[in-house]
Amino acid sequence: MQNTKVEYKGLGRRKSSIARVILSPGSGNILVNNKKPSEYFPNKLVIQDMEQPLAMTDNLKSFDIKVKVTGGGFNGQAGAIRLAIARALVMVNKDLKTTLKQKKMTTRDARSKERKKYGKYGARRSPQFTKR
Repeated sequence: MQNTKVEYKGLGRRKSSIARVILSPGSGNILVNNKKPSEYFPNKLVIQDMEQPLAMTDNLKSFDIKVKVTGGGFNGQAGAIRLAIARALVMVNKDLKTTLKQKKMTTRDARSKERKKYGKYGARRSPQFTKR
């Protein structure tokens, strides 16, 4: 007997967060690190940001989503999950790519924290200048 369970996988990164997403046809259940999004994330705005590609393509109630996310803070993790979901949706249906691409859901946000340089207090903050 063959297991005919259909799964679509997506990987997303944002800042220092990495999200692995598994989409399977279902009723709209979402688990983030084996918790509901409302239990895992501190506010609703982060959850809305995460679900944006699903809402945009009218797939909020058509897929069950399992997410494993590591690293970073809540905003970075939500951005990583958003990209992973968008990539998995493109695997489900190639026609969704144009819709998601127009709204910049398939683009990886490359902004991350700049490293500290020597002689400086942070990435760019210099010591206070004294004239005398």
